[in-house]
Amino acid sequence: MIRTPIRLTLTLGLAALLAAPAHAWVPKLEDTTARNVIDGAYGRRDPVPTYLITSLKVRDGQFEAGAGAVTAFDGGPACVADWLAAPQDYAKGSRPVALTVSGQADQLFFQAQDARDNFRNLSVKDALGEELAAKRLPDGQLRIDVAVQGLPSEKARAAYLVRLKGADGKLVAPVKSTYVNDWKPMEGGSTAAVKADTTVTTSASGGTTTTQASTTVSSAPLLEGTLVYYFEPLKAGLGASDTVSLLLRTEADTNCAYSIPVNLGKFS
Repeated sequence: MIRTPIRLTLTLGLAALLAAPAHAWVPKLEDTTARNVIDGAYGRRDPVPTYLITSLKVRDGQFEAGAGAVTAFDGGPACVADWLAAPQDYAKGSRPVALTVSGQADQLFFQAQDARDNFRNLSVKDALGEELAAKRLPDGQLRIDVAVQGLPSEKARAAYLVRLKGADGKLVAPVKSTYVNDWKPMEGGSTAAVKADTTVTTSASGGTTTTQASTTVSSAPLLEGTLVYYFEPLKAGLGASDTVSLLLRTEADTNCAYSIPVNLGKFS
C-alpha cells in the first residue's frame, strides 16, 4: 500500500520533470517526449537517447567506462583493485560487465519501431493510450539490466544483491527482479568439482602408508546472461536528472560490495 506522503513525492517528482534537462529520465511519458521518441523511430528526427549503457569490462587495467566507474561500497579498495587486476578470475565470484538503464521512453521506442516495421503509423495519442501504456513500465519505474559473466549456476542468480542509495542514504530494494532469457554457457569457462581419494596400504612388515589423490568428478560450465531489476527512484527522494548510486554484491561469499554511479540525466 502506498502511503499519502509517497504519493505526494511521486506527484511532485513527475511535475518537476517539466523543468528537467532535455534528456532527463522520464518517469511518466507525456506528449512532447512521446512525439520525439516516435519521430526518432520513424526517421523523422535524430533518435532520442532512451537508455544509458555503462561498460564494466576491463581493458588495460581500467574499466571501459573510465575512472570512478566502480568504487568500493564495502570491503575496501582491494575489492576494486582485485577486480581490475583479474577481471576473469571467477574463483572470486562472477563479474558484472555492463549496466543498461532505461524507462518508459525506451519501451515506447520499441513499440514505435514495431509499428513501423509492420507498415503502420503510430500516433502520439495511440502511444499514450491505455493499450500500449499497459505494456510499458508503470509510472515512476526505472529498469536496470546487469550483464554478468562467470556465474556458477542459474540458481546463483538469486544470490545477487542490488540496491539504490536513496537521497537520505537509505538503501532501496528493487520492487521486482527477473532475468532475460539469454543465459548460456561461457566459451572456455568452467568450474570443476574435485574429490579427494584417500588410500591406506599395509606393507609386508606391518607398516602402513597413506596416500591421497585428487580426481575431478565433474565439471559445469560457467554462465553468462542478464539480470533485471526494477526500481522506483522518486519514492526514494531521487530526482529525474540525478546521478544515483547503484550498489551491487555478487553471489560470492565476500565482504566486497560495489558502488556504480548512474546519471539519469543522460537519457529520456
